[in-house]
Amino acid sequence: MVSRGWNAPTPDATGDTSSLMHDSSHQHARSFPGEEHGHGWAFALGAGLNAGFVAAEFIFGVASHSMALVADSVHNLGDVLGLVLAWGAGWLSRRPPTRRRTYGWGRSSILASLVNAVILLLGVGAMAAEAIQRLLVPWPVAEVTVMAVAGAGILVNGATAWLFIRGRERDLNVRAVFMHMAGDAAVSLGVVIAAGLIAVTGWMWLDPTASLLIAGIILVSTWGVLRESINLAMDAVPDAVHTAEVRAYLRDLPGVYEVHDLHIWGLSTTETALTAHLVCTGGNCGPGLVHRASHDLRERFGIGHTTLQIETGPEAELCRLRPDHVV
Repeated sequence: MVSRGWNAPTPDATGDTSSLMHDSSHQHARSFPGEEHGHGWAFALGAGLNAGFVAAEFIFGVASHSMALVADSVHNLGDVLGLVLAWGAGWLSRRPPTRRRTYGWGRSSILASLVNAVILLLGVGAMAAEAIQRLLVPWPVAEVTVMAVAGAGILVNGATAWLFIRGRERDLNVRAVFMHMAGDAAVSLGVVIAAGLIAVTGWMWLDPTASLLIAGIILVSTWGVLRESINLAMDAVPDAVHTAEVRAYLRDLPGVYEVHDLHIWGLSTTETALTAHLVCTGGNCGPGLVHRASHDLRERFGIGHTTLQIETGPEAELCRLRPDHVV
């Protein structure tokens, strides 16, 4: 756990001048995307249900001349791809680390959420463009068929969202799937209402208008997932972790009078890592400090992979990573 394999504080190529104290708490059963809440079967079931519904919705949408149904089927196809990507990322994340990939494949879950968000946004653009054309040249719509298919969509999407209601707070992939499925159920309800209004009023422009509303809903719900996915891909601090609070906690540990080179980033959509240099009086921060810190960081901040470097004052002076602007 603790190595002090040196006789004098001689800086190396990275500027490290002292020992590393490494948290072993991450060696317990790690949680992977969708695994801890048993979402493996949910991904499979959800993908199967939605794939079948996408095919039916597209066929009936073309047959009934409903742009809203066709647009929603394109969106639902993106959700099917997202389910498959998230499912595949969960499988990859369970693969053990290798000499080349020492952190394993956890980052595949971040890439999956990023690709999922991009696919959905591309679908939004195509959907909006077609809807605008239909606004200029409205087509007649088979209202009863549209209402029946959209009603089935409420059931399928609502049931799929229910499969992912647990675990969405901790896993970006699960949250993305839940948001999309719940949003789809609401969108299908909007299509039912639009078709009903067309049947009563005869206003054909309501169908493409509903498509534009669908596009707006998807854009709003997807933007947050895209932003968080990009942040995680760029090693930003996960949204649930507040750096100032973590720094204050480390600074208040017994014997610690300085914290520098603090880095916090996501190993996956569920695992967070931290490295930091702790400067202690005489290089002694007290027995059990690393174990205590790693336990508290996991319990209080959700940081499960912690590596702490202990330095004395003179060693900290030699550390080129001490300034805040140096990475």
